[in-house]
Amino acid sequence: MFEHKTLLITGGTGSFGHAVMERFLYTDIQEIRIFSRDEKKQDEMRRKYANDKLKFYIGDVRDLQSVKNAMYGVDYVFHAAALKQVPSCEFFPLEAVKTNVIGTDNVLTAAIETHVKKVICLSTDKAAYPINAMGISKAMMEKVFVAKSKTIHPDHTLICGTRYGNVMASRGSVIPLFIEQIKSGKPITVTDPDMTRFLMSLEDAVELVVFAFLNAKAGDIMVQKSPASTIGDLAFALKELFDADNEIKVIGTRHGEKLYETLLTREEYVVAEDMGGFYRVPADVRDLNYDKYFVEGDHKISFSSEYNSHNTLRLSIDEIKEKLRALPYVREQLESWITV
Repeated sequence: MFEHKTLLITGGTGSFGHAVMERFLYTDIQEIRIFSRDEKKQDEMRRKYANDKLKFYIGDVRDLQSVKNAMYGVDYVFHAAALKQVPSCEFFPLEAVKTNVIGTDNVLTAAIETHVKKVICLSTDKAAYPINAMGISKAMMEKVFVAKSKTIHPDHTLICGTRYGNVMASRGSVIPLFIEQIKSGKPITVTDPDMTRFLMSLEDAVELVVFAFLNAKAGDIMVQKSPASTIGDLAFALKELFDADNEIKVIGTRHGEKLYETLLTREEYVVAEDMGGFYRVPADVRDLNYDKYFVEGDHKISFSSEYNSHNTLRLSIDEIKEKLRALPYVREQLESWITV
């Protein structure tokens, strides 16, 4: 689908950037541009892959001109650049706004001006009913790309997005923390054993973006159906996998954390199109006739439910272990643990 095309990945040195780049690098794609502000990671990628199809651009989505410089001649954009850590966004909320909200607007502005055919913006389950600065900034990012999609004809530039849950074993996530605690003999620190989270792999995230690329319409938010587990079951599954006897210590819910995550709000779920393994949430196409917002109602919303990590498919301990074994990071950690 990318034959003789040029793809730009913002935040391309991150976990998702690596995964989607590897997915397409050895196809008949013409060029993949990696856009980020991390010259060290870019140099590591350049040395590791040593592939002429890879081009590297130093820049920041906060700087419109640097984005434009990388955008000329690009056919498609996967916009993954973001501040993603909940605690850092809590301490520096304006930084989250600058990158996640204004940065997204810059990417879309540059894409439209340079006649990019399609832009996929990556969002998070924390954008649904957000309670922390990261989620709020991502929710605003979604509003920005949906609004922007209405200003431009999709034949010129089609703008859409994806929303997905926690990526298993990604940087800063709980699985590497639990494994480190197991290996060092420390207690496994669980905030709330009944807290639930969606379980997605990086491959799942890439598949969602590819599905959106092939099926999304302007302004759509695409969501992949995902199983979930409790944090307590996840900790217990890792203990069994590593044949460990570490104590599981409950430390309480941290600031900015939810009991469960939501992929579709009640308002979205009532209009979502079920596409098998995915949901498509169409853009709200109402105009600025305020009566459509405040006078006219919809009885269906009153009886609708949301789609969250509490009411999705709940995995058993054995099923969690199976998903964990499929992760390259976990396999590497298991091999080194057995070797020791």
